[in-house]
Amino acid sequence: MTRWLILTATLPTRPSALRVRVWRALKATGAGTLREGVYLLPSDAPTAQALWDMEHLIQESRVDAHMLVVDARDKTQEMAFRALFDRSELYAELLQSIKEVRRTIKSSSEIELHKALRGIEQQLHAAQAIDFFPGQSSEKASAALLALRSEVKRHLSPGEPRPRTQTMQRLAIEAFQGRTWATRKRPWIDRLASGWLIQRFVDKSAKFVWLTNLKKCPKTALGFDFDNARFTHVGDRVTFEVLAHTFGLDTDLGIQRLCELVHYIDIGGIPVNEAAGVETLVRGLQAQHAKDDALFDASLSIFDSLYTAMKVRP
Repeated sequence: MTRWLILTATLPTRPSALRVRVWRALKATGAGTLREGVYLLPSDAPTAQALWDMEHLIQESRVDAHMLVVDARDKTQEMAFRALFDRSELYAELLQSIKEVRRTIKSSSEIELHKALRGIEQQLHAAQAIDFFPGQSSEKASAALLALRSEVKRHLSPGEPRPRTQTMQRLAIEAFQGRTWATRKRPWIDRLASGWLIQRFVDKSAKFVWLTNLKKCPKTALGFDFDNARFTHVGDRVTFEVLAHTFGLDTDLGIQRLCELVHYIDIGGIPVNEAAGVETLVRGLQAQHAKDDALFDASLSIFDSLYTAMKVRP
């Protein structure tokens, strides 16, 4: 059984500033309304502290407000309380947004598609933030967004690798020195970051080949981030994460945080604050450098700075 917070307050109609302020704050907490002036929230909700703060805010305005901590009387009342937090309508709106984007994939520009994905991700996380009793609706929406991301990526990058289902092994860095590493041309975030990781931490004398035709990959080259490459997506991990784990680099805090960043930009997931800025920088580099060697070389200093910043970020 859930423990519940019940905030009671009789707000004056005039002046309206306090009423508007409280209404906005209540909406942000995701609280349910039992009736006018009586608001309900699970005591373990991430926004619970905001409800306690609201009690003090109202009292400081010389209006009576009381917070009660209660248990539901029985299962019937428990279910009635939980029904106030049904977010299925929010998820239905999100699924409709996904359908609308899917219909425009072929007619939209790359910038428009990425903007649309960002908007839907924000919509999903906003719904999940106030979904205190998640169920199938949340899972369905998450799966639909993941499918949309994959569809957009297949449209924009036809050679994007399909994830493998296998166990990743640890490998010794010493066995991978002075090698040629090959990946798809016009590298995006995962390939650029993977190249940086190889250059800086695995094989400092590495040579890189940017493939127009994957079938012409040199037999002696170590492929990464394409189907049947030596290193590519495994499960829900992107190539950068796979390389970091394989070579035992994922114990480094800076690398761990870069894994989160690259993962989010490449396939979505938990938002990372730096993502939008990094994505803009990489797109700028792509527009600035027609040759992939120059693009990669220019990206190295960006990832150097990101790595340093990630290590010291609070």
